[in-house]
Amino acid sequence: MMEANSTAGPFGPSQQFSVADLIVITAYFSLNVAVGIWSSCRVNRNTVSGYFLAGRDMVWWPVGASLFASSEGSGLFIGLAGTGAAGGIAVTGFEWNVRDVLALITLFPCWQIVTMPEYLQRRFGGERIRMYLSGLSLLLSIFTKISTDLYSGALFVQVCLGWDLYLSTVLMLVVTGLYTIAGGLAAVIYTDTLQTLIMVLGAIVLAVKAFNEIGGYSNLEEAYLKAVPSKIVPNTTCHLPRADAMHLFRDPVSGDLPWTGMTFGLSIVATWYWCTDQVIVQRSLSAKSLSHAKAGSILASYLKMLPLFIIIMPGMISRILYPDTVACVDPEECTRICGAAVGCSNIAYPKLVIELMPSGLRGLMIAVMMAALMSSLTSIFNSSSTLFTMDIWKKLRPGAGERELLLVGRVVTVVLVALSVVWIPILQSSSGGQLYVYIQAVTSYLAPPVTAVFVLAVFWPRANEQGAFWGLMVGLALGLARMGLELGYPTPRCGVPDQRPWLLADIHYLHFAVLLSTITGAVVVGGSLMTSPSPPARVSRAHRTRSPRLHPPVGTPWLEMLVSPPLVHPNLSQGAEGSPTMALKDTTESPFWSRVCSINAVILMCINIFCYAYFA
Repeated sequence: MMEANSTAGPFGPSQQFSVADLIVITAYFSLNVAVGIWSSCRVNRNTVSGYFLAGRDMVWWPVGASLFASSEGSGLFIGLAGTGAAGGIAVTGFEWNVRDVLALITLFPCWQIVTMPEYLQRRFGGERIRMYLSGLSLLLSIFTKISTDLYSGALFVQVCLGWDLYLSTVLMLVVTGLYTIAGGLAAVIYTDTLQTLIMVLGAIVLAVKAFNEIGGYSNLEEAYLKAVPSKIVPNTTCHLPRADAMHLFRDPVSGDLPWTGMTFGLSIVATWYWCTDQVIVQRSLSAKSLSHAKAGSILASYLKMLPLFIIIMPGMISRILYPDTVACVDPEECTRICGAAVGCSNIAYPKLVIELMPSGLRGLMIAVMMAALMSSLTSIFNSSSTLFTMDIWKKLRPGAGERELLLVGRVVTVVLVALSVVWIPILQSSSGGQLYVYIQAVTSYLAPPVTAVFVLAVFWPRANEQGAFWGLMVGLALGLARMGLELGYPTPRCGVPDQRPWLLADIHYLHFAVLLSTITGAVVVGGSLMTSPSPPARVSRAHRTRSPRLHPPVGTPWLEMLVSPPLVHPNLSQGAEGSPTMALKDTTESPFWSRVCSINAVILMCINIFCYAYFA
């Protein structure tokens, strides 16, 4: 890693950081804390629903903004720009593949659940699946999500400001931890909304300046293909930009991101992320109605179209402008520049910030990265504490009251903060050049079994607990085996022959995700058919809405349940059986707003298809 001082790396001393930048950052933090305090006072934080689900009363725009901010942490900001600098626009597929998946999460506000493992327990019965998924989610949160966000956010602050790595990280953790512990999900969602605005505006400003530096978009491809570092490794081609840099779809065998993997494997991983990951699903569960959940998902989908133009392409421009640093390939040179022998593409975005942005705006972009980091951390802290409290602690102490559960949730957040700080030295020794690939690869090894079980649980009533559990165990064993091989045989550096086993060298991690999901599904089907089916009442209960009297009839088509407003029982509409407002609040959709959501979903898909066709 780079030394944490004002002259570290090739960026020069930190006197580029002006008083105007300091004022902008201070104003940002003050506003952020104020919004967190205001939002935390809007809901009752002394109930489980109020703390963990914001009282199930969030409207569409903060839900959508929080979905976007939570998925665009500093790890993705730096990772996407770095991967764009290294290989072009194909990584956009990781952002655009959520179009068909985001629509599915609009279903979840209808269920009487707080966590996704809770749903699978209701669907299958027993405790072991719920406990396993909760433990897996917690480990993934600590060692991939939190660790990567901390690494990339601290790297950005260190490069731009010259601050000590530990100081910058601890300060951000203290701020995020305080209002997450104090305010619960409401504080997280509203601060995410503020941070989304800052991230998008700041990234647009930097993207415009970056394109002006190269003479506009029309010059991007030609200039990128000429972005070669002056110091290369003899008798190799790894210093040359990819010829297919401006194409989304790449060769299924030789491509770094093969189109087959990006189409099928990524869809499996994306389904896990957008439909079962607690960090994401918790936002939809907090929506006040089905229409608000749908609209929030659609808003997030629109925003997810932006990263190609405001993150990935600026990363490519950074390589064009600074090829000797961003595109270095010589191990000794890369180690001198950024401390990572495998390459320095991860510095593409912070390099643009400190070189192109004037005083004040530079502070804005530093605030943008802090916003991205804090959005991810607050989301992970809140969702992880929810998982531990509702799926593990309640199992250990079935009689725990609300006060105890709330206290445990806050304590878990503190523990996560402490573990994150302890993890920093390990992050310093990690392979910075492979950070984004590492995130996606680990997800491809652990997520597909969960996706397979979840899809079968929803669509195949015959699936039972025995089949699901053993499918998860077989999938976990195969995924860990592949991960062990990955750790034992890392990707060779430039100029080093590839002597890895064929399972690594010839099977892309996204292709492995398809294989792993298929095997898991086969085990679930086989195990379920060889054992007794789940009771029909259990399957029906698992899919019951929060207002049971509005549960759609058995056999209602899945998509119709998603896009059509549920029928209202006449007794309820006339005020029978208690408060009709409360009974109908969570599930009733206005026909007008239902159509607005459906029309926007169609428009969004048309935009997505056009962009895919244009850049394919």
